Amino acid sequence: MNRDEIILSGLGGQGIILAGYILGKAASLFDKKNATHIQDYGPEARGGACRTQVVISDSKISYPYIDNPSVLAVMSQEAYTKYSPRMRQNTVLLADEDLVKLKKSKHASLFAVPATRIAQELGRVAVANIVMLGFIIAITKVVSVEAMKKAVFESVPKGTEELNMKAFDRGYSYGLEKLKTVKGEEK
Repeated sequence: MNRDEIILSGLGGQGIILAGYILGKAASLFDKKNATHIQDYGPEARGGACRTQVVISDSKISYPYIDNPSVLAVMSQEAYTKYSPRMRQNTVLLADEDLVKLKKSKHASLFAVPATRIAQELGRVAVANIVMLGFIIAITKVVSVEAMKKAVFESVPKGTEELNMKAFDRGYSYGLEKLKTVKGEEK
C-alpha cells in the first residue's frame, strides 16, 4: 500500500488551499488514485496561518488526517516553525527559500525553491503556489506531471491558465535541476 501524506502550509492569500485542492484533484480525477483534501485556516482572510492536508493512496483512505507528513511544503516561517516538529523520519521538506529559513534536519530531506521570486519574474506573485506545486511534483512524484497540468488548467481562474501553466513548468524545471544537483553531490 502506497500512502503519501502531504501538508502544504503558509499564509492566507498565498493560494495554499487552492494548491491542495489542485493536488487532490490531480490524484483522484486524473491519476485515478484515492485522495482526500482537508483545509484549515484562521479567521483572517489574508495573512493568517493556513494549511491543507492531502492524502493520496492506491487503496481506500479510512483516516484522512495527517499527524506526521511524508511531504511538508511551507511558504512562510510561521508554517515551518509550526509544522516542522511533526516531521517523521525521511519527510521531504520543501520550502520557499526567500520566505523560510531552514535548519538542517536529520529527519528530513530539505529542498528549497524561490517560488515567490519566480512568480514575481512571471509578473504575478499570486502564482507562487503553482510554482510550488511544480516543484513538489518534480521532487516527490506523488502524482504524474500530466495529471497536475490538467488539474492546474481546470482549476485556476479563467484567463490565467497560460500564466499558471508557465508557473507550474518553472517550478517543475527548478525541481528537476535541484534533483540533478543533489544526485551530483551524492557521487
